[in-house]
Amino acid sequence: TVFNCITRVYEPIQGSIMVKGRDLMSMQPHQVISQGVARTFQNLELFSTMTVMDNLLVGQHSRLPYNILDGVFRLPRASKQEKAGGIRAIEVLEFLDLSIYKDTPAASLPYGIKKRVELARAMVSRPDLLLLDEPAAGLTNEEVSTLAGVIRDLRDNQGVTILLVEHQMNLVMEVSDRVCVLDFGRKIAEGPPEQVRKDPAVVQTYLGTSVAQT
Repeated sequence: TVFNCITRVYEPIQGSIMVKGRDLMSMQPHQVISQGVARTFQNLELFSTMTVMDNLLVGQHSRLPYNILDGVFRLPRASKQEKAGGIRAIEVLEFLDLSIYKDTPAASLPYGIKKRVELARAMVSRPDLLLLDEPAAGLTNEEVSTLAGVIRDLRDNQGVTILLVEHQMNLVMEVSDRVCVLDFGRKIAEGPPEQVRKDPAVVQTYLGTSVAQT
């Protein structure tokens, strides 16, 4: 729900949604993307018949400044921007160890790889704010560990702000600077991970005693 409000899929009744000093409430979904916001989806939204590379190229449409005439007539500006888009896509594929799947249709990929492609498509537009919707759902422990490393790299080395919605609490506690915990839509705790980990309401609702004491 939070992500759908930020990306303007849902219309909040009141309030404001500020990103880089601009209120997203006055924008359409395509305008939000142009403000440097990208997201993944809990239910995969890949183009199944398209290759991994083509999925990433589609993910850059908001960053390609040429118009429809440039594209139809293959004017130099369009060719230049598409070439740059291809280079960026290859960079992201290499970063996420997806290069070997570049020409593979998304439909034929294992689930864990599809999740990584979904992340790659969001990353390829160079977002300032990246919304990750349950990225660890359905992943193996090894894949979750790899995901944690990617999130830390994006935050620490690439300057990307990440808003993470996730039920895998060990991942949340490992990668987050600040945690907000909801229980049926009601906020029950907010603060640094170590503080939230020990909050009695969080322990009772989500963590269990063993995780809280780890």
